[in-house]
Amino acid sequence: MTQPGDTTHAERKQAARSLLDMFKALPARERMAEGGIMAVQAVGGASMAYVIGRMLHTEQAFWAAITAIAVTQHSYIDTQHLSRDQFIGAIVGGVGGLAGALFGGGYLASYALTVAVAIIACWGLNIGSAARLGGVTATIMLLVPASGSPLHIALIRLGEVTLGALCALFISWLISVIETRWLARARTGP
Repeated sequence: MTQPGDTTHAERKQAARSLLDMFKALPARERMAEGGIMAVQAVGGASMAYVIGRMLHTEQAFWAAITAIAVTQHSYIDTQHLSRDQFIGAIVGGVGGLAGALFGGGYLASYALTVAVAIIACWGLNIGSAARLGGVTATIMLLVPASGSPLHIALIRLGEVTLGALCALFISWLISVIETRWLARARTGP
């Protein structure tokens, strides 16, 4: 049963399409400005995540940077939602990748089964939006060379993903605060 204010998947898809259509209809100069803001968010979050990852001596800090870029969205709320999905997908994919590495690592059939189970698990948990990310994390766990035990690798990857998402959230929040203050000043005048 839906509650007042709940939206269906179809309604969310329609709203996203409407927003995309609105951005496409903007004049080139305004589209470039929006793209510039998005670039600042993505580069800021990725750079911050990479630097912190390097300072923490994670094995492959670039995963934190990639995650920050992957979850950065136009609005802070959308970045929050995608960060949550990324984190859940990383947990499901990491657990699946860990199981695949421990009980069947090195075989294509084991890899394929692990990715399929991660995707199905996300859908079964009613978080289908995290399914793709769970499959990606399981793929990284099983196919990207890394040193250490499977548990160590899973925990490091989860840490790198979490770091990337947190950095993206921080930069996105900061940009939204700056935009809000700038718009407030623009409305009230100098």
